[in-house]
Amino acid sequence: MSALRRTLLAFAALAVAFMVFTAVVAAGTTHSLDVDVSHAMTQAWRPQLDLPFRALALFGGLEMTTLVVVLLGIWLWRHHFGIDSLAVLALPVVVVLEVLYKRIIYHPAPPVVIQHGDGPSLTDLIGQSVAASSFPSGHMVRTVVAYGLLAFVVARLSERRWLRWTAVIGAVILIAAESFDRVYLQVHWESDVLGGLLLGGLGLAGAIIWLDRPWAAAWSD
Repeated sequence: MSALRRTLLAFAALAVAFMVFTAVVAAGTTHSLDVDVSHAMTQAWRPQLDLPFRALALFGGLEMTTLVVVLLGIWLWRHHFGIDSLAVLALPVVVVLEVLYKRIIYHPAPPVVIQHGDGPSLTDLIGQSVAASSFPSGHMVRTVVAYGLLAFVVARLSERRWLRWTAVIGAVILIAAESFDRVYLQVHWESDVLGGLLLGGLGLAGAIIWLDRPWAAAWSD
């Protein structure tokens, strides 16, 4: 099976999984597990870890992820990959979808009294005026697309094996850390995080499909 066909299958599977999981969340089925995980995070909370986790949140913020994809798009364009650089548009597309789902799905964020704050971001200025709920987690959507796409490009184009592995492993570690960060700071339920991973994965798969399209000779192995 070709790499493109595998990615197409992954895209379809992620699309179905996200739609099914969204229906499950909208029905309130995940509420009990959300609360259990939240209680566990309350027990695990340590004040001295507040600053490090807020700093970690910056990597999934709108500002940092936008900077990453803009620089990646510029690099691709300047290195003559032409319309391949349009793959970075996956980020604004999934951000729009994220906002739409937050307007459609009623899934309030954890109570403010149990939240430990978050990394500073321009999104704080628009807050509830745009999003009526916390599903899916925007941090996770952006983290998966931005750093996943960066890792894919490095792994595909770099001639240094150590750099390819570093990019992939680094992206996986960052995505996992950001996932824990969301629930540890209690700014999101675990269901929000899972939804963000699915939607982000969908956007990343779409970007990879664009890069691996049959006529994109520059990306052939």
